[in-house]
Amino acid sequence: MLALRPNCECCDRDLPPDSRLARICTYECTFCADCADDVFDGICPNCGGELVRRPIRPPAMLERDPASTERVVKPHAPCVRQNGPEAA
Repeated sequence: MLALRPNCECCDRDLPPDSRLARICTYECTFCADCADDVFDGICPNCGGELVRRPIRPPAMLERDPASTERVVKPHAPCVRQNGPEAA
């Protein structure tokens, strides 16, 4: 089951479970659409896999299987250049 991570690991933008802006790879690295498209050209910087739109879990299912609250931010070189070292 997908963890539905709550943020972009590049810019730390909030990505709630119903966000259509969330992009993931097969390892569930999570990015916002802007970072996925403009910073990484649709390729995960961690594994080299394709970044695709994350599916939305229906609200009733979120009650049973809630989204993760653990935020992940990684110091990818393009993210640091774009957002400054304090964002990493």
